[in-house]
Amino acid sequence: MNASWADLVGSALLGTDRRPPPLSAGPRTDPATALLDAAAIGTVSRRAGLRPAMARERPAPAAPDVRPMLPAAARRRLGLLLADRSAGGGSSGGRRGTAPNLAELLPQWLAAARRHGYAAPPALLPDLLDAARARTDLRTDALALAGPRALWLAELNPEWKFALRAGVRGLEPAAGDPAAVQRLWEEGLFAERVALLARLRGHDAKAALALLRSTWTSERAEDRLMFLDSLREGLSPADEPFLEQALTDRSRNVRATAAELLSALPGSALAARMAERARSCVSVGHVEGEGDGGAKAAGVGIVVEAPYECDAAMERDGVAAHPPNGRGERAWWFGQLVDATPLATWTARFGGRGPEQIIALPVGDDWQPDLHAAWCRAAVRQRDPAWARALLGPPPAPASPVAAVGDPAKLLSVLPGDERAEWVARFIATHGLSEAFQMLGVCDVPWAGPLGRAVVDALDIARDAGSYPWSFSGVMGLAERCLDPAEADQVTVLTAVPEEQADGSPGAGGYWAEAFQRLFGTLRLRATMLAELNPQSPASPAGPASPAGPASPAS
Repeated sequence: MNASWADLVGSALLGTDRRPPPLSAGPRTDPATALLDAAAIGTVSRRAGLRPAMARERPAPAAPDVRPMLPAAARRRLGLLLADRSAGGGSSGGRRGTAPNLAELLPQWLAAARRHGYAAPPALLPDLLDAARARTDLRTDALALAGPRALWLAELNPEWKFALRAGVRGLEPAAGDPAAVQRLWEEGLFAERVALLARLRGHDAKAALALLRSTWTSERAEDRLMFLDSLREGLSPADEPFLEQALTDRSRNVRATAAELLSALPGSALAARMAERARSCVSVGHVEGEGDGGAKAAGVGIVVEAPYECDAAMERDGVAAHPPNGRGERAWWFGQLVDATPLATWTARFGGRGPEQIIALPVGDDWQPDLHAAWCRAAVRQRDPAWARALLGPPPAPASPVAAVGDPAKLLSVLPGDERAEWVARFIATHGLSEAFQMLGVCDVPWAGPLGRAVVDALDIARDAGSYPWSFSGVMGLAERCLDPAEADQVTVLTAVPEEQADGSPGAGGYWAEAFQRLFGTLRLRATMLAELNPQSPASPAGPASPAGPASPAS
């Protein structure tokens, strides 16, 4: 061969007309044919001339996984769920038809399989890791199901490196080895370090705090913020000295987070300082209100005197000096003082009154919205069900506007699960579904019977009102994931196509029937899926419950 491989590639890229190959070919030989012949000969020569490479060392075997394997039916189900994910989930916008959306059922299936303590079939591990790579909401349960083999595979495939970070490579064997934990903390990737801190926090909060202290001053501000946020889990008075130190941090965001965490500890020194400031702003006195017939009348109420300045000590304790646009400075400072004050302060301040009695007191000079909104934030931060219950009150009457102070969904999240479901069920029965989406998202799954029936009844009423089902697509998606499968029979009667009403929306009845058929099919499928994971259970196909926990409002 008269030409180098680089010359042949150059002629192929530019064309034999522009760069004829430097070949010894006869005058009648086509240059393109000669080029291809030379490339073929060159390829064989290159391959024949390669020296055999030394065999690489085999990877060490994966750690054994002693957990029981999935039952046969559940293995097949996982394969179908993962295949549907790869095929696009069965829905790409527009009308969804009557088929269940398997992609939305995969998270629930993984959570249930993890709860049963199963191990994933080895043949499905690549697909399972691909699914977890594409969807971060699957990672915790998917990696738990995949077990130690997932970390082994992630060492061999760069596309699965996320498993090493999320799974915290080396943590399991290092859990009893302080030196190995310290080495991972000092040398690991940032995500590995965050996950390490979170895991240690779960079973040894003191060790996690010591680890964070060991490198705190050398960390970047954004990293300090993420590490500090991990202290929310298992927050206790033992964290107070470190958080007090963080109040003087160089980063404003770190200082604000430290102050927020300290205010969630009612016994902290910061909470006491905030309570002293708030007491100086709020007192019992005579305020004007409306008496009988709308006339002004004076009575016992709450007098507010908001602060006139934000001094350096307040800023150190996390009070932001500059309000957002459209907010007055005094109201902004006042709200921050009150929402960081322990709620028990107000019982003593108002002569032993309980939360309901305090909230019922009139507030002078139009300060009630600011005061009540701050109490709402405090109730959520301090996880105080008595105050959350009092601030929520009963669901508004039918004729009353839905205008609760604060975020009802956040207040509901503080209440016990059964009380939360009962409140939302009564709210839906009174006001329908238009304001209930976020509230449904914080209710335990599966929805309690009264709540599930209230949702289905409200959907039925919306259908009879002549609207289209896509106006309630978010709630319908939640119902598919969160309704108890035992409620499938309640949905069956709604799957028929109703007669068209003269004043109704054209075709709405057919669309609603399609949506209810999909809901019914999804409930039955969920029941079957969960029964497959527990083949020894005597439960009927429509009876198994889905994993407990708050519903995700994502659709």
